[in-house]
Amino acid sequence: MKVISLKGNSKSYCCNAYLILGSWNRLEDVNTLVDTGADGYIIDEIGRISTGVGKRPVERVVLTHGHFDHAGGLAAIIDRYNPEVYAYAKIAGVDRVVADGQILRIGDRDFEVMHTPGHSNDSICLYCAREKTLFSGDTPLNIRMPGGSYQEVFVKSLKKLAGKKIDIIYSGHDSPVTENAGEMIRNTLANVRKSLIT
Repeated sequence: MKVISLKGNSKSYCCNAYLILGSWNRLEDVNTLVDTGADGYIIDEIGRISTGVGKRPVERVVLTHGHFDHAGGLAAIIDRYNPEVYAYAKIAGVDRVVADGQILRIGDRDFEVMHTPGHSNDSICLYCAREKTLFSGDTPLNIRMPGGSYQEVFVKSLKKLAGKKIDIIYSGHDSPVTENAGEMIRNTLANVRKSLIT
């Protein structure tokens, strides 16, 4: 599996978008874009990446949720690459609505869709057990102190994530977490549990 972080437009508020390819760019690998950013700015960058002979550079898009900074560029991506689009909610441009626990082929690996409401009702994470890798979108996973209030559904989301073996987290806005990723999630869960749960 190859994970390529796409920079996006530095002049607008935008998420981290990731292009995931198979390690060898085989025909059966599914070139997948996780989130699109707010506009079509990443298209030029994708065009400079070797994504496999005889393959569309983007065959599938998976949206971690429907907020504009993550999905605003979907129309431009569809216009350029005509991918199949997956998301937890049926928003404009989505072809397939995913379910919690569903397995998706991304690059050359299988990923589990994990519904993780908290940031938004349609938030999902994508988890690859083989690589111990999580794409977390905007699900808050680094809450360092107790305080504030959280919904019970968010606590349940964190419990699910804390039960997985995770070494790397690719988030929607921060740099990748490559050390103590699982411990960070467990600490977040502990701090949320010490806060007000509604």
